[in-house]
Amino acid sequence: MELNKAIKARHSTRAFKSSQVDWRDLMDAIDAANQSPLAGNHNHIKFIIIQHKDTIRQLAKHANQSWIAQAPSLIAVCADDKFLEEHYGERGRIYGKQQAGAMVQTLLLKLTDLNIQSCWIGAFTDELVRQTLKIPSHIQVEALIPVGKENKSKATPQRRKKKLLEKTIFWDTWDMDRKPTTFEEPTRQ
Repeated sequence: MELNKAIKARHSTRAFKSSQVDWRDLMDAIDAANQSPLAGNHNHIKFIIIQHKDTIRQLAKHANQSWIAQAPSLIAVCADDKFLEEHYGERGRIYGKQQAGAMVQTLLLKLTDLNIQSCWIGAFTDELVRQTLKIPSHIQVEALIPVGKENKSKATPQRRKKKLLEKTIFWDTWDMDRKPTTFEEPTRQ
């Protein structure tokens, strides 16, 4: 799939078929995520692939989102922020969040490319997720990503319409008077 198609096709899926995702596809998606930009080329992101149903059910409870329990697989994206803080001081934590976000986005796009659906979950009880997955206390859980084939017979919310570019882009400065339109060059003063 070409990149623009993957970007537009990607959506948050909350209804999955029970069939397991091929582990090679999960590895392929994580390998793609691993190609994401890294602060100082220091990779501090780790992935946990979860396929045990009881563990996925527990994680669904920790996220207070019961639908997650249907997913045949789940990927936990974790970060060792202390590693980056040692190299960059306080900014290391910011770089870590940026790096995790880039990796998650790349992971989601590659899963879409492989015709595997997913959803980026950021709301969960960190300590309970850490306990369930036996994650050391200095490691941050950045995201939980349920993955699988979409069950189209169950209702999944429609993808929300995104804001128009005119409402999200400014030129040169934060100035409401110089907004572009999609097909016109911005006016300069």
